[in-house]
Amino acid sequence: MTPAKSSRAKRRPAPDETWGSVKLAEMGLTGGQQKVLAVLATVVGILLMAYLLVFVVEAFDDDPTPELQSSSPLGQARPAAYRAWPSLKQFAPIADRAADAKPLTVEEVFTTKTLKAGKITLKLGERQLDADCARVVWGEALTEALATAGCTQAARAQFVSADGRYVAQYALLNLESVTAADELVRQISNLYRGGWLLPLPSAQPALTGFTEASGHAMGHYLGLVWIGRADGERPEDTDDMVTLGLAVREAEKVVYRRVVAVTGVPAG
Repeated sequence: MTPAKSSRAKRRPAPDETWGSVKLAEMGLTGGQQKVLAVLATVVGILLMAYLLVFVVEAFDDDPTPELQSSSPLGQARPAAYRAWPSLKQFAPIADRAADAKPLTVEEVFTTKTLKAGKITLKLGERQLDADCARVVWGEALTEALATAGCTQAARAQFVSADGRYVAQYALLNLESVTAADELVRQISNLYRGGWLLPLPSAQPALTGFTEASGHAMGHYLGLVWIGRADGERPEDTDDMVTLGLAVREAEKVVYRRVVAVTGVPAG
């Protein structure tokens, strides 16, 4: 006689109760509960994949090597970092181009052949003034932003340090108003990842590899500083990039002279 099976033996779940897993059913989960659990697992998996994708993209985006894209014959280099600074009250007299209507000249902007700050000395190299601002940048969004800001002139010059270790480019943009300058310098905080200044055509050494940049609104002008090591390597502890940036900003004296021309009083 076959012994009776123990009443404590686990009941084999019916087919409609085992939508996802027999083990889950044996744990007491119904088919409906298993479906809900499967959906939640799928959602969590998708979110996890999305998070990992964002992490990977950001990791690659933080790569200090500027992107080079073939649509520009010069190569589309951009800085690895950018900081924006709005206009100060000292530039209120030239807050509108109507009050400072005289066009810039390349000799006026880059009249000094040597710029100095601390122990860094920069020598003026190639310089150029363009009336078509779209010709000095790459990136559709940045080009459109310049047009919206009413850019009519872009003066650029390249500098190389006396010891040959550093290279810098300074650009001064003539915009419609301080409102336009403040808005554009802020916009570039996002736009610089997909658009930036073009290097001067024959400037050597070129700004390549790891570079840094900053934007400075000054009344209706916007100054863009672009600096790096001549070898394109990341700065080391012995590299004073702050002083390098201050040295190239000596070119901004032209804006202060414009304030004096309008008011007769030095900006201060």
